[in-house]
Amino acid sequence: MPLLLLVAGSAAVAAAGRRVPVPVPLLLVAVGLMVSYVPGVPDYTLDPHIVLPLLLPPLLYTAATDSSYLDLRAQLRPVALLSVGYVLFATFVVGAAAYLIVPGLPLTAALVLGAVVAPPDAVAATAVARRVGLPSRITTILQGESLVNDATAITAFRVALAAAVGEGATWAGGILEFVVAAIGGIGMGLVLMVPLHWLRTHLREALLQNTLSLLIPFVAYAVAEQVHASGVLAVVVVALYLGHRAWEVDFATRLQEEAVWKMVAFVLESAVFALIGLQLPVVLKGLGEYEGAEAAWYAVAVFLVVAAARFVWVYPATFLPRLSARVRAREGEMSWKGPFIIGWAGMRGVVSLAIAFSIPLTVHDGGPFPERNLILFLTFTTVIGTLVVQGVTLPPLIRLLKFPTRDVRTETLAEANAQAQASRAAEQRLDDLLADERNALPGPLADRLRRVLERRRNAVWERLGQVNQVSGETVDDTYRRLSREMIGAERDVFVRLRDGRYIDDEMLRTLLRRLDLEEAAAYRETT
Repeated sequence: MPLLLLVAGSAAVAAAGRRVPVPVPLLLVAVGLMVSYVPGVPDYTLDPHIVLPLLLPPLLYTAATDSSYLDLRAQLRPVALLSVGYVLFATFVVGAAAYLIVPGLPLTAALVLGAVVAPPDAVAATAVARRVGLPSRITTILQGESLVNDATAITAFRVALAAAVGEGATWAGGILEFVVAAIGGIGMGLVLMVPLHWLRTHLREALLQNTLSLLIPFVAYAVAEQVHASGVLAVVVVALYLGHRAWEVDFATRLQEEAVWKMVAFVLESAVFALIGLQLPVVLKGLGEYEGAEAAWYAVAVFLVVAAARFVWVYPATFLPRLSARVRAREGEMSWKGPFIIGWAGMRGVVSLAIAFSIPLTVHDGGPFPERNLILFLTFTTVIGTLVVQGVTLPPLIRLLKFPTRDVRTETLAEANAQAQASRAAEQRLDDLLADERNALPGPLADRLRRVLERRRNAVWERLGQVNQVSGETVDDTYRRLSREMIGAERDVFVRLRDGRYIDDEMLRTLLRRLDLEEAAAYRETT
């Protein structure tokens, strides 16, 4: 029951949040914080054995399949510098600062804290980027960072934790473990991606293909972790490959898969941010001796270090490579605005909390893990601080900096040219096929095929036309509305015939499915 209430409540809040100017992740966290103090609400404890293997893979998978492999490859250097270089830099900087700020905190435990809070969760940042209209390059960099940085942080955490609990970890051993995990995760993804894609394309039913799609991220993660490789990187590699070759899967699978994964991502992301807010009572119960002003000072200090460290890394990582003429020629000029937004978009999320809760209660000799409860508290306050301070200010900051907006006309022209080339190829293919007697069609049917091509080609060009002076609608908006009205009239007739027992429910579903596909086609042709 608590799980059902969590999912239903977070989904309801997320749906309501789409109608208010506050970022949805922040609203979910705020509601979770308030609900955590309502009498009778149970304690929701983040179990890392559930969050990491069960929540992280599908979130990574859906984010990676929606990403562009080609765009990520074009931005490989900044993505790598953020997802690997920055995470390791933040681990050491935050760890050293915590060691100096908190009396009695061992350096190894401080580095554990650094690794825990090092990876930004760019779910909220990329959502804001799309909503406000950031340049695609910045959005791609934030997406790419969020796909890989969890793997870096988890590996750094394991190395720091081994040293903290007394397993005799060394710097050389830590570097070796990191390299093995990274290469192993990428290698496992490369091994799995081809057979999984082959299986997807050879299953004949969309239902089976989408069932496989739901299993893929868990299989890739589990197999990689079983051989002590990075499950995160394995999932990302597989998802990028499958997303890049999604055109090879039949249309029914793509339609179902898009709907299924949108629902999965919506439910999981909503529940994850609500869980962050619900953690407050659990964290405060174990805080112990650290209370009041002292705990608040530590929290503010760690938050400031986390925020400042990102800027300290981002600006040199952006502009130092541009000392090379080759880099400047390849990537173009960069103003200070882009790095500033990337630096400010370093919000932390549920992965940091899940990693923190996986810290053991004791070390090898049986003693308590040093300042475990304080590490949990500082992780929680850092996550909340970044979501509140940076999450609230990011949208107005983006608007204040006045980034160049998308050139809709240029994008529409590019789309129209692409559609024109595709239509010419389709017309040539149709002529070749109709020349064969085995493909003979009555004239009206052949003309219908040509009209479909013509309508699809012209629909994009019509978007460049003028607005209707009477209704204020563009041509494509009018076309879409009239198409839906016609389909709605047909749908009403089918339902009336079913109710009058002229057709049965099975036939109704078949007819409605056909109308749904036509409505989807009409919508996609004009958007």
